[in-house]
Amino acid sequence: MLDVIVIGAGIMGAATAYELAKYDLKVKVLEKEHDVSNGTSKANSGIVHAGYDAPEGTLMAKYNALGNAMYEDLCKEIDAPFKRTGSLVLAFSEEERAHLTLLYNRGLKNGIPNMRIIEKEEVFAMEPNVSKEVVAALYAPTAGVTGPWEVTIKMLENAALNGVEVITDAKVEKIEKLENGYKVILANGEELETRALVNAAGVFADEINNMVSERKFKITPRAGEYFLLDKVQGNLVSSVIFQCPTKVGKGVLVAPTAHGNLIVGPTAEKVENKEYVGNTLSGLDKIRATATKSVKDINFRDNIKNFSGLRAEADIDDFIIGEAEDAPYFFNIAGTKSPGLTSAPAIGVDVAKMIVERLGDVKKKEEHKKNRPQIHFMELSNEEKAEVIKKDPRYGRIICRCENITEGEIVDVIHRMVGAKTVDGIKKRCRPGMGRCQGGFCGPRVQEILARELNQKLEDIVLDKVGSYILTGETKKQEEL
Repeated sequence: MLDVIVIGAGIMGAATAYELAKYDLKVKVLEKEHDVSNGTSKANSGIVHAGYDAPEGTLMAKYNALGNAMYEDLCKEIDAPFKRTGSLVLAFSEEERAHLTLLYNRGLKNGIPNMRIIEKEEVFAMEPNVSKEVVAALYAPTAGVTGPWEVTIKMLENAALNGVEVITDAKVEKIEKLENGYKVILANGEELETRALVNAAGVFADEINNMVSERKFKITPRAGEYFLLDKVQGNLVSSVIFQCPTKVGKGVLVAPTAHGNLIVGPTAEKVENKEYVGNTLSGLDKIRATATKSVKDINFRDNIKNFSGLRAEADIDDFIIGEAEDAPYFFNIAGTKSPGLTSAPAIGVDVAKMIVERLGDVKKKEEHKKNRPQIHFMELSNEEKAEVIKKDPRYGRIICRCENITEGEIVDVIHRMVGAKTVDGIKKRCRPGMGRCQGGFCGPRVQEILARELNQKLEDIVLDKVGSYILTGETKKQEEL
């Protein structure tokens, strides 16, 4: 019997597994998709929020503040990108200025450091490209940006390095209560028994909870559409730019990404389909119209990708964290809409502690292994590059010209713990296909490298999900050419 099963390999499951791996426990992470970090953790704005939004006393407020403070050290530890850019909430009227005061006072109650309400002259000095209609702004220097899928993958990589087993294509079909734990039955018929169970299933967390607990809750996904602009737009702003929030969210933001692009969005529309990640003309038009109120000179012709993600909106207006009252050893991490990304590291720490205390007599490991360093070739000095190429010539072959990613980097992420096995899996781990051409040039080479390294046929390589084939066969045989 296992000690813990974690259902879901998004950032919540990853953070919990990362912390559980520090203890002498048998842990498995189950992910229904073909790769990890494939849901909300793949498709969001990547903002590490300062923490002035959530009402005082809520779990959202608690974990936002704690999680934000952890991000810098965590990302250094696991080698994930993070920049503390600061954020500005813009007010365009005296009425909205009053709302800045409300947010500021809430931030003080939540323990958020160094916030200030600044006048328009200081706003323009910090961000000369914001609208001249701004009258004031709330400045929060602790806000930042990260790579959400990279943080997730690196935490899972570390968990696996320290003994946690991560299993993909493992959809949970049924859960049965046992006298001393739970039986988890997968869609493929496999059965696993565990003492404790963690529900980190994102927009599907209500379905998992309702298999076990009579304390039902419902999650309705809220779709958010985005523009991702080329790096030529990346210096338009240096901070995360918000407008005064609404009842349905923090509104449309304009922000630099951790990798130098500009991200604009999201919308916030309720949808019933938990697999829906489409874009709409109306949604994108709304983003353009709203974002240009903050920053008028956004050149949307430099857009390189539109995407959509889902937030887990629970019918309880707070995070749902902890052991279910009527289901011993069953722990929920649910309804983690924004600021879920920011809160995840702190939630992982707390849920792991809850589990360890509940199981009892659990020892911490004497050794905790660190991730093997990942070479980011273009960040090296010329001398370092020469040394790397001398050891492995594949680092001297550029595959992705937009992002300057080498063959050596691609091969490395295939063979790491929780390694890539799809084209999008490579993209998430080392960025080929993230640039202006979106894989138009490097995509075929990435497929070839995957096929070679995984010893698979080229036509068996998929984009992302099972069945998302890129090639179906030859159009002409070589002798016919």
